Amino acid sequence: MRCIHINIRQAVFVLLTFLANNIQTADNSIKSFAGETKGNTNISDETKDIGKQSDTVLKCPTNTECKDLPMQCLECDLNETCVYGREMSTKCRVRSQVKCQGPNKDLTKKYLCRYCYQTEHWEHSCELKATCDSVASPRDIYITNCTVNGDVLCLGQRTFNKRVKCSWTRGCRWYTALALSITLGGLGADRFYLGHWQEGIGKLFSFGGLGVWTIIDVILISLHYLGPADGSLYL
Repeated sequence: MRCIHINIRQAVFVLLTFLANNIQTADNSIKSFAGETKGNTNISDETKDIGKQSDTVLKCPTNTECKDLPMQCLECDLNETCVYGREMSTKCRVRSQVKCQGPNKDLTKKYLCRYCYQTEHWEHSCELKATCDSVASPRDIYITNCTVNGDVLCLGQRTFNKRVKCSWTRGCRWYTALALSITLGGLGADRFYLGHWQEGIGKLFSFGGLGVWTIIDVILISLHYLGPADGSLYL
C-alpha cells in the first residue's frame, strides 16, 4: 500500500472543496422542499375555496325558482365605489353548481349601497350567547357572529362580527312571576320560580318575612328589578 503525502495547503484545499459541494447540495434540497411546500400551500388554498363553494351549494335550495334564490347562491357584480345609501341595480348570475327551476339564470337585483355590517338589526341574525348577565347594569355586551338575511344584498362579507347587548332568556315570564309574588309570595313561590332557591326557602320558613318581604318582592318584580337568578331576561 502506497502512502500519499500532501502538505497542509493541499489538505485545506481538499477540505474546502468538500464543504462547498455539501453546502450546494443542501441549498438545492432546501429550494426543492420550499417549492414543494409552496405547491402544497396552493393546493390547500384551492381545497379551501372548493370547500367554501360546496358549503354554499349545500345551503341553496334545489326546488325553488331561480329568481327566489337567496343572495349567497348568486354571483353579483357589486360596485364598491357607489354612493353610500343610494339604491343601485346590478346583474346577478346563479352559481355554476347551484340547481334551480326556471330558464332565466341571469337576474337583476336592487340593493342599497352599504356594507353588510352596516345593515339594520332586522336584516341580519346573530348568534346569541347564554353566558352573559342580561340584568346587569349596565347590560353586558359581547362580540358574536352575525349573518345577513338571504334576501338582503350588500357589499363585503355576509358574515361579520358585531357587539351586541346580552338579551337571552330561559323562558321565565314576567306576569307569571308577578302573579306568584302576589298570590303565593308568602311561601316563596316567586323566588322558587325565578331560581332564587335560598331566598325562597327563607321566605317559606319566615312566612314572607311576616309579610314585609312579600310586599318588597312584589314591588321589585313589578319594576323588573328582580329577575331570573341566571341573569336572563323575562319573555
